[in-house]
Amino acid sequence: MHRRITDRLVIATHNPGKLAEMRELLAPYGIEAVSAGELGLGEPEETGNDFRSNAAIKAIAAARATKLPSFADDSGIVVEALNGAPGILSARWAGPNKDFAAAMAQIERLLQERGATTPDKRRAHFVSALCVAWPDDHREEVEARVDGTLIWPPRGTAGFGYDPMFLPDGHTRTFGEMTSIEKHGLPPLGLGLSHRARAFRKLAEICLEPR
Repeated sequence: MHRRITDRLVIATHNPGKLAEMRELLAPYGIEAVSAGELGLGEPEETGNDFRSNAAIKAIAAARATKLPSFADDSGIVVEALNGAPGILSARWAGPNKDFAAAMAQIERLLQERGATTPDKRRAHFVSALCVAWPDDHREEVEARVDGTLIWPPRGTAGFGYDPMFLPDGHTRTFGEMTSIEKHGLPPLGLGLSHRARAFRKLAEICLEPR
């Protein structure tokens, strides 16, 4: 049986970009959200083999540490020509300094080495797995994706991570060129376009009530 989020929630992330998006998504539901970073929690080792298991690891660790429901996202970009890389290692490709410009340049270099110069050879998708864990080990889990093409050079300074090189299907601007409302705003303000917004809509249906 599904469980509702009713009050305070820990967002199990130290990533300011993810934190901002999650807070915007939660705002219409009147949920008070505090981040793991703000609470001084450590970051658990992500030992899972997929996005869903890594999201669960982060949510469970925060729930047990705070005795509060905890919300975690594990997401990344999957590049078909690179056999699914960087995938769950998307953040690690940016290194300890979170240098996503270097990570995007690495993807482009690898694509060029493989002769992936036309749009049909540069297909990719973002994945977002969301998990809410309670201190008694109850969990709610959802996952979603958005498909697109990788462009070069990157365009736009909005968003974060690999957004500037990702052109979602059916659009002429990258995630890096879109406003936050365009990228992950939920209807009626936005289209719920991003992978995180699509996953959040699934989670909202089972765990949240608008206020």
